[in-house]
Amino acid sequence: MSGSLWLKNGTMRDTLPVIPRQRVAGAGTLAADPVDELADRLAGLAAVAVHPDEIAAILESDGMTDDHIRLTYGRADSFALAEDLYARVERRHPEPEAPPAGPWHHGLGGCLLRGVVFALPGLAYVLGAPLFGGAGTVPLLAGAVAGWVWNQALSHRAYTWLGLGDRDSAVRSLRVGAPAGALVGSAVALAVAGPGEWPVVVFAAGQSLYLAAATVLLVLGRERALLCALAPLAGAVPAFRYDVPDALRAGLPALSLVAAITFAALVLRGGGVRSPAPRRPRSGPPLLASVPYGLFGLGTGLLVLYAGGDDALVTGAGPVLALTLSMGPAEWLLHRFRRLSVAGLRTLTSAREFRRAAAGALAQCLGAYLAVLLALAVVGVLLWPGAPGPDGAGLLGLLLVGVVLWLGLLLQAFGAVRGAAAVCTLAAAAQTLAPSSGPLVAGAAAAAMAVLTCALLVRPTAHRV
Repeated sequence: MSGSLWLKNGTMRDTLPVIPRQRVAGAGTLAADPVDELADRLAGLAAVAVHPDEIAAILESDGMTDDHIRLTYGRADSFALAEDLYARVERRHPEPEAPPAGPWHHGLGGCLLRGVVFALPGLAYVLGAPLFGGAGTVPLLAGAVAGWVWNQALSHRAYTWLGLGDRDSAVRSLRVGAPAGALVGSAVALAVAGPGEWPVVVFAAGQSLYLAAATVLLVLGRERALLCALAPLAGAVPAFRYDVPDALRAGLPALSLVAAITFAALVLRGGGVRSPAPRRPRSGPPLLASVPYGLFGLGTGLLVLYAGGDDALVTGAGPVLALTLSMGPAEWLLHRFRRLSVAGLRTLTSAREFRRAAAGALAQCLGAYLAVLLALAVVGVLLWPGAPGPDGAGLLGLLLVGVVLWLGLLLQAFGAVRGAAAVCTLAAAAQTLAPSSGPLVAGAAAAAMAVLTCALLVRPTAHRV
């Protein structure tokens, strides 16, 4: 068979290198052990073998028969001679080539861009709050939470299709799911609205449309387009200190909303992904698989709102701003932890060493995230109009929510979203029933998340790709 050969044990091997020819001993020299002489000739090939059968394949490819092996080397057959050679030659495996930059090698700039994109919509609340005319913000908060739940689940489904190589189904799921999410968010806001709260309902409907458009652009990697759509909100900066006309307060968010919807529609119309589409998989992801991601969005969204206090989107947005801005550095640190863990798999030789290294990398990345979050919280409180001054209890609660959020995102990245969703949802429910128990609930949730993370991510098997 061309290019391959069959061994005595019935296995087929690719054509192997020919053994270097035997050197003729000089006159007056003693005859060497033929097996030692063969081991010397085969040193380069046998040193990289991982099993004696590889050496046996080399011997047979060179035409050595069992009769020749018995007469020349005193061994029963090629497998016996291969085992002897394998034992005599020291293993010298070549160093593996450096792995290519994988999906976890993301630049800091791109992650920071996503953090800015996450935070910029907060300027719309600065502009729109005076237009509410004293109405409550319950419809606004309800619509936001409904949108987070829906779009988190929709994002998971679209990302799963992309991971399967089916861009058409990913785009199709966004075409159907994004408008449906906008309707759900608007309907929830309308359902909880009271008399005289129609300005808040209108703003909540725009919020739902924006969340749908932003989901499309972020899933399909169009952060820069979304940033361009949000650029008009920079006009909100004077509103931090000065009064601005109502027409400007309504016009700038509306302009950004129209731009975001337009960009999302253009991306969906063009397919959104530039790479060629591989063959479509036979079956897609089940719908129920996205439910835990929606619950995770519900739990984390409520915890973030509780960290900001009453009317967090409008008046107490210092902590909310810090948490949203921190999502950029948080994403980069998730990638960094993944890179460190993969490097540990390649270089460490025992499970104990890997557990120690993984725990150290986890502490390093989580500590860096909390330091960034603390700095953003202090800056946000100083810059946000009407925000209360920082206090020890508030900062502690914010950092505990940060622990829950970052560890939850880490578990989600490793596919352990059910545990993260359960912890976040239970914590949000407990704080809803007992609003004054914020730090206690956040502390318990952070401890539970830390236990889940350590139980999973210190095992080498969790990091194999």
